[in-house]
Amino acid sequence: MSTNHSTTHSEHTHTITPRRAVTQYLSAERVAEIINKRGIGACITGVASYINQDFLRWNSFDKCARVANHSDVGVIELMPIADDKSYAFKYVNGHPSNYRFNLPTVMAFGVLADVETGVPELVSELTLTTAIRTAAMSAVAARALARDNCKTMAIIGNGAQSDFQALAFHHLLGVETFHLFDIDTTATDKLEANLHKMGLQTKRFNSTKEAVKGVDIITTVTADKTNATIITPDMIEPGMHINGVGGDCPGKTELHADVLRMGPVFCEFEPQSRIEGDMQQMPADFPVTELWTVLSGKVVGRSVADQVTIFDSVGFALEDYSALRFMRDVAIELGMSETLSLIPAMENPKNLFGFIGDNANPSAAPVVAARATPAFVG
Repeated sequence: MSTNHSTTHSEHTHTITPRRAVTQYLSAERVAEIINKRGIGACITGVASYINQDFLRWNSFDKCARVANHSDVGVIELMPIADDKSYAFKYVNGHPSNYRFNLPTVMAFGVLADVETGVPELVSELTLTTAIRTAAMSAVAARALARDNCKTMAIIGNGAQSDFQALAFHHLLGVETFHLFDIDTTATDKLEANLHKMGLQTKRFNSTKEAVKGVDIITTVTADKTNATIITPDMIEPGMHINGVGGDCPGKTELHADVLRMGPVFCEFEPQSRIEGDMQQMPADFPVTELWTVLSGKVVGRSVADQVTIFDSVGFALEDYSALRFMRDVAIELGMSETLSLIPAMENPKNLFGFIGDNANPSAAPVVAARATPAFVG
């Protein structure tokens, strides 16, 4: 006796509940509010923790160097990264002369998306958040590379990023006194005033050489898109840690090449850093170490107290992924989430055209004319 295994079409039909693609949105104002509520120190510390966690998962990520469009006056970049659950990217620029237009030299926004569906789950400002993540990354590296009990740091370049660097090194490494220098004295005025409001000690100097003398850590965070030599070998003392932040694109450096030969050099993502970092001055076989190997315990960072260590920081997409996750989580925790209607919500996802008519103003003229329009004649 044969058995009939046939089934009707209706037996295989399942009711699918329409699912709205919800996108959380964090504006610049909302992020500033989050920082004020949580505290700048706690935010920097939190982002640093997320960065550390994600760097320990280094091999879980699909990585590539950022895609950059360079011009004579600046650069516009896209920075993507993904693991098996989330995809993130950041749009960011670097235009050192933007002060002429009363605009920030760095502006950014980012997206965090679900890999399974492609839904953009978060759209966020990243100008403020990038400042926090850059400083947090510097501090994560310094904790692994600088000698113990660092109390003094020179900050060369006192622009928008400098305040965040000082706060990160104060909260995460216990640095107490900051030596300041910038060729723009008004920038130093700004930094000094802001740090004093936070209860931090500063000393200002008339040159880079004077500012770096005797400090534990040197941070360079200058903006000019040039092959500069802000730090030269004669300024370096045994045991110093150098945090090179400003050299972050082709044709832009801050450290003399011989400074890089004074101790081990560490970076974020070697293929990107060799193109963009201070190490772009060095031959292809110049030895460098990716920081994740130190954080994971695979490689020793500083081997002796009087060793000079160099972190050639250019900023990497994984740090933005970490910062986006942190800001999203804190916004949810504080009940400060907003949503953005970014993706059309449709009963039938195959009827994208129908969404237009569904959202028409009943009193307005039809969206689609009944008669055809004449063909364009060139």
